[in-house]
Amino acid sequence: MHGEAAAVDQAFDVVKRMLDAAVRGVHLTPDDVALASADVLHGAAEPALPDTLFRSNRGGEIRPKTPGQRAFVESIDTNTLTFGIGPAGTGKTFLAVVMAIRALRARQVARVILSRPAVEAGEKLGFLPGDLKDKVDPYLRPLYDALSELMDDPLVTRYLERGVIEVAPLAYMRGRTLSDAFVILDEAQNATRDQLKMFLTRLGSGSKMIVNGDVTQIDLPGGAPSGLLEAPRRFGGLPDIGIIELTDTDVVRHPLVTEIIRAYAADRGMR
Repeated sequence: MHGEAAAVDQAFDVVKRMLDAAVRGVHLTPDDVALASADVLHGAAEPALPDTLFRSNRGGEIRPKTPGQRAFVESIDTNTLTFGIGPAGTGKTFLAVVMAIRALRARQVARVILSRPAVEAGEKLGFLPGDLKDKVDPYLRPLYDALSELMDDPLVTRYLERGVIEVAPLAYMRGRTLSDAFVILDEAQNATRDQLKMFLTRLGSGSKMIVNGDVTQIDLPGGAPSGLLEAPRRFGGLPDIGIIELTDTDVVRHPLVTEIIRAYAADRGMR
């Protein structure tokens, strides 16, 4: 290698970390190069390339792609309750479902419960035909999509029929105690303070809970305040609770999504 000594040392460290991962059997991707480079530049002592979390039903390796995603996964592993707060495209929903199915496969929990508030995203959808399930399923579609990425459809259907996996609106959580379960609340920015309190107090023994949301996309009617907005202040620093705030640097969709998020954030004076 040729160049300035510091740059050469950094490049060598990146290559070494990637080589170590390859020896462990990790299938390297461009995201791994970016993650290793970011770690080296910031002086991170931990290995840049975590082991594979899960293999999708098409054989793809799933693992964190950014430092923020890695912090999110580590918090889920080490805490009973984790809040994942960040913009669209940072993988909050998908990684949460990955960790849930991973725990189910390892028999760390007996069931997985996925929930979202049934709040319209800025447009009135009007009357939806069908029974109650037909009416609420459109709100829960992203959770079904994440499940389909991880498992074959017949297995997802079987788990749903047996109650091993439950996908339900937030209102269905009232009055329940969720024990021995991996529980996820997605789009939590659309839960009021009382709704979020209701959900958090459902936590039973032997369970883990993840609460995800994007506080820049609140769709609550009438300007009602979001319970997620106060979560960092209310729960930050409490034992066994992790609060991970992802940023536009953790976006893993099309690169243009990052620029879109930054453009809107600039308008709102949030950056």
